[in-house]
Amino acid sequence: MILNGIDTVMEAAHLLKGKKLGLITSPTGLNRHFESTIQILHDNFHLAAMFSPEHGVRGDQAAGAMVDTYTDPITQVPVYSLYRKDSKRLSQEMLDEVDLVVYDIQDVGARYYTFIYTMLYALEDCAKAGKEIVIFDRINPLGGVTVEGNILKPGYESFVGNYPLAVRYGLTAGEVAIMANEQQGWNAKLHVIRCQGWDRDMLFPETGRHWIMPSLGIPRFESALIYPGTCLFEGTNISEGRGTTAPFEIIGAPFIHAEQLAAEMNSLKLPGVMFRPVYFKPSFSKFEGEQCGGVQIHILDCRAVQPLETGVWLLFTIQRNYEQFSFLPPLKENSRPFIDLLAGDSIYRDENVDVPALLEQFRAESREFAKLKTEYHLY
Repeated sequence: MILNGIDTVMEAAHLLKGKKLGLITSPTGLNRHFESTIQILHDNFHLAAMFSPEHGVRGDQAAGAMVDTYTDPITQVPVYSLYRKDSKRLSQEMLDEVDLVVYDIQDVGARYYTFIYTMLYALEDCAKAGKEIVIFDRINPLGGVTVEGNILKPGYESFVGNYPLAVRYGLTAGEVAIMANEQQGWNAKLHVIRCQGWDRDMLFPETGRHWIMPSLGIPRFESALIYPGTCLFEGTNISEGRGTTAPFEIIGAPFIHAEQLAAEMNSLKLPGVMFRPVYFKPSFSKFEGEQCGGVQIHILDCRAVQPLETGVWLLFTIQRNYEQFSFLPPLKENSRPFIDLLAGDSIYRDENVDVPALLEQFRAESREFAKLKTEYHLY
């Protein structure tokens, strides 16, 4: 049986009892019986406050929507926002409400996914305030072995990449926390409640766990597996499939010839995938209500597929064939284009990119990170 940290919560009771707890969680904060971490802590300990990441503690906020402070209608516990316009940090006023911070959110194992930075910000803030932090660890759905992609460069930090991780980093959230706490010299009073029974070579379908959507944009395991590659399209004018039933698996735009793109991508014979021509009308986001042509990426072999490399080949194939393709401008004045923040580098915008050479560079950085991370393995 594969257990996440929250499944053995009573083994951590000595850390939690008699303390005012502040919980950072999301709808994925569930034990194997589908009981919420919110209710577990509320029923068994003193849950004094909750801190809301993107999407809200109960998943009732849209992607990117700012979250206001409110009272949770079920527990009557105050909920403070960690996704505010002016800050995504725990303020001193918030920390004054609690003795200890608890974190329990399912990660997807990709550097762009924002929950990991909510955790790292909280870790740093707790260190500065002298507060303990408990992380209920969770399995990495993409496994704990395979590493892909480049390492984020200094100067490219943002909320979609704020730590020098590879794109697919092969660590659990608890392992990332331990790594950052040591490497950054924060020296937080950190406790990681480990998973049990998980072999780091396991991909999610091999765990016997039920898939709980980490967010509406990641509805199934296949979405999470291809996400390290196709999330790059969020930095372009190409639809990444938001507003369809297969976000990050369907990629396209009104000017793309579906059959032609699918044929060219399939001719590359990329491992573990096939490309099927599709036509779709997004119900929201890019090209809302417009007919788009594109491809759906079908994963034939979860272990053979190289999601980042698949996404990079698709990105540059579209760029080469369609003059309408463009990278999106910066979200804010005097900031970097979003593709640079996702990439952790400006490398995708270089003229005349040699894709095989770029991917070979990425592989070298992946090998470097894979060697580094073993020092922090818990499993």
